[in-house]
Amino acid sequence: MEVRADPAEGRAGGAADRIWTVPNALSLARLLGVPLFLWLVLAGHDTWALGLLVGAGLSDWLDGRLARALGQTSRLGALLDPAADRLYILATLVGLTMREIIPLWLTLLLVGREAAITPIVPVLRRLGYNGTLPVHMVGKAGTLCLLYAFPLLLLGDHSGAVATAARVFGWSFAIWGTALYWWAAVLYWVQVRQLVLADRTGAGPPGVPPGGSGADPRTSAG
Repeated sequence: MEVRADPAEGRAGGAADRIWTVPNALSLARLLGVPLFLWLVLAGHDTWALGLLVGAGLSDWLDGRLARALGQTSRLGALLDPAADRLYILATLVGLTMREIIPLWLTLLLVGREAAITPIVPVLRRLGYNGTLPVHMVGKAGTLCLLYAFPLLLLGDHSGAVATAARVFGWSFAIWGTALYWWAAVLYWVQVRQLVLADRTGAGPPGVPPGGSGADPRTSAG
């Protein structure tokens, strides 16, 4: 969905609607790796799980570079890429919680954040906005912190100096990531409030407060 029309969209023609692209294939492969990753974590195959997570991270970086280099950006890619990040975070939360590596309260806090922004889309729909909210760098930074935190916490579930250091850094990233994650949610709701007030006062055409490029807060990286 898009809150305001993107003039580039009309010029791009069918480019944004393409499905079979190299970046999309990488994103799909990353998505298919989620259940395998969860099984590896639950089965205690931490080395393989960490390897898969590193591979997923590299493919995440690569598909973005290829999409820009090959001119293969698409609406599907804009959904698949952040969705894969979200699912890896969810799978890691489930696995680490079941293994008691992270406490249940942290899992509930992060899942609660997703629940907190879920009503945003219906609110925008009622206002007649067929669009998205800008993605904040705060949310992107929070997601990045969490993607660093969980592998480190998984590594920290072992013995030795390396594991101890990983545990310390992992919890640092987890704390910062959770705080930034919730901060981004607050910023999204501030944007929604501004849109609601603008709609009530009839203050010009619908717009989005500045802050980034459009993306669905439920599926974007932040």
